[in-house]
This record gives sequence, structure tokens and C-alpha cells, in this order.
Amino acid sequence: MDFKDKKIAVLGASSDQSKYGHKIFKDLDLNGYTVWPVNPKGGLLLGKTVYKSLAELPSRPDIVITVVPPAETEKAVEECNKLGIRHIWMQPGSESQKAVEKAKDYGMEITAACFMVKNRIW
Repeated sequence: MDFKDKKIAVLGASSDQSKYGHKIFKDLDLNGYTVWPVNPKGGLLLGKTVYKSLAELPSRPDIVITVVPPAETEKAVEECNKLGIRHIWMQPGSESQKAVEKAKDYGMEITAACFMVKNRIW
């Protein structure tokens, strides 16, 4: 799949370089993707505004990548549904059966795999 023309939000983007929320955001950003970091702490990440919620983004993303604990992914599914976001990509460790079932009930496209491995953008 080519996601180059998609707007992507990384929920759980982090300034901690050891975290996958940082690595995924950085790799997408450096490879020219339209990508927004989302973290309730806000601030800046690699010179870009970190949005505190999906609702604050400048436009609706096509895909939300979750790099957060499962309980936060469950909340993200609810927020995505309210905002009309139809594709949620759950990184390993962020998914839960409840989140997957909710997303399916809402008719969302769900991917539960490592975005970086699955898409080989480097």
C-alpha cells in the first residue's frame, strides 16, 4: 500500500527518541508524508506543533496510527468515530479486543500491525 498521498496522525507521538511514537513520526516526516504528532502534552516535535487531540488537527486525517496503551486506543476509536476518521492503525501493544470490536462496529478499516515494517518506507 502507498500512503504517500494520505494525511496521517500519530497518536502517542513522543519527544523521547527511544519510543516508537517518536520513531514512527520521525520516519514519516523525513520521508515526506503529511503527518501530525498528537499527544495530550502538546509542545513541539522536530519543529512541528504537537496537537493535544485529534479534534485539534488542521484537517481530518485519513489514518490514525495509535502508539498508546490499549485503554487509550479504545478512547481513540470513539474519537475517530465522532470525527469521521475511517482508518485506524493499531501498533503492536496498542490494540485491544475491545478497541478492535468497537472499530468494526463503527465500520472502520482496522490494521493491527507495525506501520513501519508493513510499509517499508526507509
